[in-house]
Formats: sequence, structure tokens, C-alpha cells
Amino acid sequence: MTATPTTTISTQSFRPRPPEAGPVERPRPVDPAEQHEIEQFLYFEAQLLDEARYSDWLDLLAAEVSYRMPSRGNRLHRDLTTEAGGPGDLGHYDEDLASLRLRAARVQQTVAWSDNPPPRVVRAVTNVQATRLPDRGEGAFAVRSVVNAYRNRLADDIDHFTGFRADVLRRGPGGLVLAERTVYLADSVILAKNASLFL
Repeated sequence: MTATPTTTISTQSFRPRPPEAGPVERPRPVDPAEQHEIEQFLYFEAQLLDEARYSDWLDLLAAEVSYRMPSRGNRLHRDLTTEAGGPGDLGHYDEDLASLRLRAARVQQTVAWSDNPPPRVVRAVTNVQATRLPDRGEGAFAVRSVVNAYRNRLADDIDHFTGFRADVLRRGPGGLVLAERTVYLADSVILAKNASLFL
């Protein structure tokens, strides 16, 4: 049985590989049909979010979904394992399905002034790598992807949100659903006026 892979952020940055470590372990990709299905799921999800179809987006989430975006700190090499917080630590998002429904409902209120007038957002999803998660059941996948979101609001408010996502997708009655997402932004400080978007 293959264990659930852990997310590597940058714990080996600028460090030589220890002599006792073996050669790099290459990812074991899923078959091409599954890879295509996973990519199309992520692209469709991005389209729904770009079009602010939040009710439709919520339909793609598993009942047990965990959606996190931990804050990232600037750490010395020796402290890189503490670069991003874990569950329960301070972060930008740490949500379940109920709180995601509340967030989605909030941004659709006419008095949510950060989203009224609505911003124009385009998400690009790339570098999609998927592996099976047999310990999570048949049809479960660990998926790493890179996301870049461009947001323009009013005349000259422009923001970029770039990072990578560690997802767990699993099969539901209607197809793949998102069971877990952790977003690791490349920024240690979000310079945008708000982070009311989903990545």
C-alpha cells in the first residue's frame, strides 16, 4: 500500500542532497485517460470561479472538503520546515464546506464592496501532476498544480496570486470532487487589498 505523499515545499532549497539519500524518486503518473480527466476537472473548476459561478463551484466539493491557504514566512535554511503553518495555525483560509458556503454567499451580496462592482479574474492552471492514493480508496488522487490568478477591479486595481496547490480529488456519484486543497502562495505577504477570491 502506498502512503499518502507529503507536500514538499522547499525544505531542500539551496542544499546539496545528503550522500545517504538515493536518486530522485520520480513521480508515478496516472494513465493518460485519468490525467486528462483530472486536468479537465481543474480547468472546469477554474472556469466556474472565473465566471463567479460559486453555487456551481460548491457542487464540485466533497462534503468533507478541507480548503486551506496557510501563510508563509521567510525562514532561514535550517528552519524551512516551519515555512508554512499546518492545520489550525494562522493562515489566510482554513475552511470546511459550511464556511466555504458562507464565504461564497458573502461575496455575492450587493454590499460586499470588495466584489461590487465584480472584479474580472482569470485563473491559469498548469504543471498538473497526479498520482494515485490507494490508502484513500479507489479513485482517489493526489494532484499538484500551479495556479496564477490575475484580478482586475475598477480602473486600475490589479493583483496577481501565484502559487501551487496540493489537492486530493476523489470520485463522487457525479464524477471527481475536490476533497482537500492546500494553496501555497509564492508570497509571504499578500499585497492585494483583499483575498476574497478562491484559488
